[in-house]
Amino acid sequence: TSRVFTDLAIWMIGFGLLIGLVFPPFCLLLGLPTERVMTPLFFASTLIAGLVVGAVNFALSRLVVGRRVRLLADGMATVERQLAAAMFSQDWTGCDPERCALPVDSDDEIGASAGAFNRLIGTLARSHAVQSAMRDFSAVLSREFELEGLCATALEGLLRNVGADAGAILVSREDRMEPLATYGLRDTDRLAETDHVRRVLRSLRAEHLHIDRPDVIIDSLLVGQAAREILVAPITFKSVPLGVIVLATPGHFERDATQLLEQLRADLGLAVNNALAHDRLERLAAVDPLTEAYNRRFGLARLREEFSRAVRAENPLGVLMFDLDHFKAVNDTYGHLVGDRVLRAVAGACRRVVREGDVLIRYGGEEFLVLLPGAGLEDVRQVGERVRRAVAETSVEDGDLRVGITVSLGGATFRDTSDSTDSLIALADRALYEAKEAGRDRLVVA
Repeated sequence: TSRVFTDLAIWMIGFGLLIGLVFPPFCLLLGLPTERVMTPLFFASTLIAGLVVGAVNFALSRLVVGRRVRLLADGMATVERQLAAAMFSQDWTGCDPERCALPVDSDDEIGASAGAFNRLIGTLARSHAVQSAMRDFSAVLSREFELEGLCATALEGLLRNVGADAGAILVSREDRMEPLATYGLRDTDRLAETDHVRRVLRSLRAEHLHIDRPDVIIDSLLVGQAAREILVAPITFKSVPLGVIVLATPGHFERDATQLLEQLRADLGLAVNNALAHDRLERLAAVDPLTEAYNRRFGLARLREEFSRAVRAENPLGVLMFDLDHFKAVNDTYGHLVGDRVLRAVAGACRRVVREGDVLIRYGGEEFLVLLPGAGLEDVRQVGERVRRAVAETSVEDGDLRVGITVSLGGATFRDTSDSTDSLIALADRALYEAKEAGRDRLVVA
């Protein structure tokens, strides 16, 4: 039949009747008297006994086996209902492994079936968790366009989803591998120089390292713990290496951590490539192509940012304004191509002597502006003199001729919160005018 328990009842009752039929002849073999065995009453008794035994066996199997099979069927039905509801509600908490797991209380095929069902529930839950992690990770990355912010957000998601205690994301920018996001690792500046990172960048294949004598230390509050396992994976876009992911733990990664990282890094590769492209476009929009100094629009925006920061922190802020002496005569005498070379030479000389963090801006024509965050009057004077001397020592050759260059500079500093960026530039511009009136090739600080 199409019903297992019906088949079981037929076989059990049929076997009981067969035993009832065979039992009287068997009794004759044991030497019982024929007149007592070969009677209708004895035959009827053995048949009834066989029928009762078959029925009792069926009832017991239905009670013992049927209950467990029903429990398994009910569990499957519950999971099916929860999955059907979750497809639309996106609420998957109704059937986690703890709620839907079946008791495994027998060491046989029934117990094996219950165990397999529980593992299926666990796999479904893990599969949904992985899909949710990938979806959320991709959604978060799609909202980030700035490279540093993207890497910080990505590292946070990788640490959470892969189960790492520390990590770093290194990105190749301007031919240098930079750690743009780190958490819990010491000596991150040396990461790009390690053999593991170099090997992954060459092979473009992830590595799962088990460390006996680790060279990566995880910060744990004030105590450094040695990493026992490290995942190193390349960040690629269309097989082009863009960077490296380094994840570490003092314990052990889960079995599928490597596979999950492979899925997540594909989304990260696309996002990093977009962020790098965005970074390049922003740089193109912000930089003067001739001198490679920031253009006026971006430079003034940067000045407003630095000014607001100086006001909030009550820190000094200095500016230098300078332009080339007699630049019109250079253009008229040697032509605009030489004039362009002169502008590039002046910008290069200035960049070589300003401080790290200072911002060079082409303010207009042959006029430049230098932002000096944290600079007081004496700092402005020192930097201005370095710029003046560096430019005076610079020259541009045109055939047998050597074109000398000098600049006049005006300096000013932010003095109190009533000042504005316009008044700060006006002070520097007035000082520049005084330098020109005093004979050029000199610095005046307002």
